[in-house]
Amino acid sequence: MRIFTYSPPSGIPPVIYEDADYLAINKPSGLLSNPGIAECTHDCALTRLQQAYGEVFLVHRLDCDTSGVMFFAKHKKAEGALKKRLQHREVHKTYMALTWGIPELSHGIIDQPLAANPADRPLQQVSATGKEAITAYTVLDSNPDKHCALLKLEPTTGRTHQLRVHLHYLGHPILGDTFYGHEQCQAAKPRLCLHAEKVEFVQPLSQQAVEVLIPADFT
Repeated sequence: MRIFTYSPPSGIPPVIYEDADYLAINKPSGLLSNPGIAECTHDCALTRLQQAYGEVFLVHRLDCDTSGVMFFAKHKKAEGALKKRLQHREVHKTYMALTWGIPELSHGIIDQPLAANPADRPLQQVSATGKEAITAYTVLDSNPDKHCALLKLEPTTGRTHQLRVHLHYLGHPILGDTFYGHEQCQAAKPRLCLHAEKVEFVQPLSQQAVEVLIPADFT
């Protein structure tokens, strides 16, 4: 069983978008999205925002070690409306990742179902009996000397650890990934180099187009 050591960065995550119904933050790597069971994990993005802004509701999650754009709703109607957009795959998300090694193909689609790894929770694994998981990738840049590449990732689905597992399956784990990366990959960077760069959708209550972008700090 894995031991989870939690030492989140301090401070209220910066709000990078706000309207009458929603707000978005740039979540830092190392901060949980929502509370866990242990008392120390009650300190998270959701509880910090609630302390600063009052009642807000979690709409979606990012892994603790993933940074980037994360949306919250200001009231229950907004929460349900955006969650419905997510369920219907009407929210487009773009991630950036630095990977160990350079993919042979400059772009492609990873279509591999995922399921929990019963022998090593909370890790996930590719499994024929798992849930559908689809990730499109594009190599934006590469550095053969440092044996790494910058990839744009566009997931169609939103499974737990999807991008991390899919890139591990491709043979190119994300730098700094202590779950799925080999020893050299883990040591290559002090943090997981995965960032939710952009979120786009039609605001379900105002019907206005929303696009929120915050560049990764590791590119």
